[in-house]
Amino acid sequence: MESSSAASGGSTRREATRQKLYEAAVTLIAEQGFSATTVDEIAERAGVAKGTVYYNFASKSVLFEELLRHGVGLLTASLREAAEHTARRGGSKVDALDAMIRAGLGFIARYPAFTQLYVAELWRTNRAWQSTLMVVRGQVVAVVEDVLRDGVAGGEFSEEIDIQLTAAALVGMVLVAALDWQSFQPERSLDDVHAALSRLLQGRVSGRR
Repeated sequence: MESSSAASGGSTRREATRQKLYEAAVTLIAEQGFSATTVDEIAERAGVAKGTVYYNFASKSVLFEELLRHGVGLLTASLREAAEHTARRGGSKVDALDAMIRAGLGFIARYPAFTQLYVAELWRTNRAWQSTLMVVRGQVVAVVEDVLRDGVAGGEFSEEIDIQLTAAALVGMVLVAALDWQSFQPERSLDDVHAALSRLLQGRVSGRR
């Protein structure tokens, strides 16, 4: 029991250290770019020794790849929980998508630096971690695809919709709208931004009833 408790405590401390390194890395890289950010700066910002960075991650590139996995994992879990919570309440698939939009906006409001970094990296094709980026991007889109696919199977959505493209478009809509909100319209509330995207989702922008 003692050895199990010690191992558990060590694991908890290591996760806390890795979390500090993630936060330091994402902030620095968002501010000044990947190439300009050094391991020394990441260690200093995190308040740890340089050797601690290498103890947890083999290199700066590995740290960045793990940062992508960690951040997107949090986003994916948030979207999935929003959809599952809606299902438990008996909501429709449109309700589930709407809840996922709000969850996505909430995530971006909490982690704006990570979101900026993630979107910027999507446009680069010469990075060593490109394959990792494609995997984590697929994880986010797949959660939305599942809801769309269930909606088609249940007759709520048209069988003619392109599930893959529609899911990608919804994810992209949330990312771009949220970044615009954070960068150029910070005075808006999350409720305000969510309401605007909800109208788009439900086709209520034409003024027709």
